[in-house]
Amino acid sequence: MNASGSVLLDTTIVVDHLRGKSPALVDRLTHSATLYLPAIALGELLYGACKSAFKAKTLAQIENFSQLCAILGVDQHTAGYYGRINAGLARLGKLIPQNDIWIAAIALEHNLPLATHDQHFSSVPGLTLMDW
Repeated sequence: MNASGSVLLDTTIVVDHLRGKSPALVDRLTHSATLYLPAIALGELLYGACKSAFKAKTLAQIENFSQLCAILGVDQHTAGYYGRINAGLARLGKLIPQNDIWIAAIALEHNLPLATHDQHFSSVPGLTLMDW
């Protein structure tokens, strides 16, 4: 699936963008061919918004941003990647959050680099990371 310059966004990147933390991040997002957002990350963002003191504003920001992205869900193929990643990490004793294993599975299934600030993704074999 990966067209050159396309990227899968982890929750950490979207949160930083919505908080306006980095003009360089805006530039990277603007110059990406296609922005992909895992449904799992969208769920994490919505969870955070629902806990926020500024719930309505944050939900609106997420809605606006998510319209700029292609949302990628999970299916039986993703589940296969998830199972293999989780088993491999367990054998190595390198456990990472379950949601992040799903996000890694989506990245590998669709051959997309993952933009993230979370270093634990480096434990996933074959995953291309972009530290934005």
